[in-house]
Amino acid sequence: MYNYDAYMLSILIWLPIIGGMVVLATGDDSKAPIARTIALGVSIAVFIFSLALWGDFKNGTSAMQFVERHDWIRAFNIEYYLGVDGISMPFLVLTAFITIIVVIAGWKVITERVAQYMAAFLIIEGLMIGVFSALDSILFYIFWEATLIPMFLIVGIWGGDNRVYAAIKFFLYTLLGSLLMLVAFIYLYNKAGGSFSILDFHQTPLAMDAQILIFFAFFAAFAVKVPMFPVHTWLPDAHVQAPTGGSVVLAAIMLKMGAYGFLRFNMPITPDASRELDWFMILLSLIAIVYIALVALVQRDMKKLIAYSSISHMGFVTLGCFLFSAQGIEGGIIQMISHGFISGAMFLCVGVLYDRIHSREIADYGGVANTMPVFAAFFMLFAMANAGLPGTSGFVGEFLVILAAFAVNPWFAVLAATTLIFGAAYTLWMYKRVIFGDVANDKVAKLKDLESREVLFLSALAAAVIIMGVWPNPVLEVMHASVDNLVFQVQQTKILGN
Repeated sequence: MYNYDAYMLSILIWLPIIGGMVVLATGDDSKAPIARTIALGVSIAVFIFSLALWGDFKNGTSAMQFVERHDWIRAFNIEYYLGVDGISMPFLVLTAFITIIVVIAGWKVITERVAQYMAAFLIIEGLMIGVFSALDSILFYIFWEATLIPMFLIVGIWGGDNRVYAAIKFFLYTLLGSLLMLVAFIYLYNKAGGSFSILDFHQTPLAMDAQILIFFAFFAAFAVKVPMFPVHTWLPDAHVQAPTGGSVVLAAIMLKMGAYGFLRFNMPITPDASRELDWFMILLSLIAIVYIALVALVQRDMKKLIAYSSISHMGFVTLGCFLFSAQGIEGGIIQMISHGFISGAMFLCVGVLYDRIHSREIADYGGVANTMPVFAAFFMLFAMANAGLPGTSGFVGEFLVILAAFAVNPWFAVLAATTLIFGAAYTLWMYKRVIFGDVANDKVAKLKDLESREVLFLSALAAAVIIMGVWPNPVLEVMHASVDNLVFQVQQTKILGN
């Protein structure tokens, strides 16, 4: 039997990128049905391959699996080096799953430059899988930066009235932070004896002052992407202006790249600096959880409210990571996966309404349950999950992080738990104003309930939210060994000379 595992990661990266090029080659909108069909076929194929990879993944080991390693630029010892462990594996499946949802969601909504739109999402899918798979730091950097290009185009071409401003702001924020990361890679290359391997970086001892500088170089790149307070201001603008598919990919996957960077780079490469600066990361995380949740409470635009909600929920992720316990890190990763489902679903629900009325203002709605009862039921599930209702995926990660926080400092847990109150407040306030009450106006009175296409993608996300809420073990079992190994790495002293 042919050993497809040996090239599985390359298939997952390059199949959607090549598929995107093929879709792009279909040309103008007269061939839009062909572009849509190819995009859907490719995205389904990538998802099936990701499930096959998950099925072959061996739990109980922290070693990298499905490793591919080839010389690339020999002069600088840069390699085409891929591999996944229990931390990165769930993100590959999440990326593949969300891409299918985005393709189906844009099936009828996008009527201009259809081929270019579908191609952009396929290409960014391959690049994001590359980010989660790269074990050579320069390869990681190339994939990391390359994701900016299709997202810049998605926001700048198919976005709202102020799309160019939002696209440029998004691009500049993320690009400038990443340049410091590249400087850190070059420094580590020299310290690691001429290797750009991320795993070699993990073994390289560093002086404390060097660790702190490298920590902040990585922080500049990853904190912007999460985004953490106070470098979060690009996200609401990007979300509000992006088309629905762009908002879904941005919230469900691209934000996770930042938190993944902390787990893959900051904590194992600069463990002493990470422990020294844990108060700083925990402080910023708690500010995001509490303050940004209060900011979400006063929003009148549904997309902006969900965008601020994302920043608050991602604060849980960084809090969990920098508690340095297996429970906290696993809670953070579960929160990332869950947030991918829930935030994606919330943006899609807003998109469903926007496609019909062309308004995101909460004040323009009211009584939607009278005309769209099926939609109201789906929206209720996702709103409850966003508020952390037990039995949904939104509860599992938050509960694990709160437990881990309590073990470190009860006040951390108290402050973190306020998100359960504020999250319920801003989510249910929005839901009440939009869905309940009398029919607000003639536009709402004329609304038609969900089409079969919309029921399909919302049902898929609803199933993911419920299954992960009642049965998170499959994901937890995949990450156990890798998280335990990461905690062990963080607890080791890597100061030069020790």
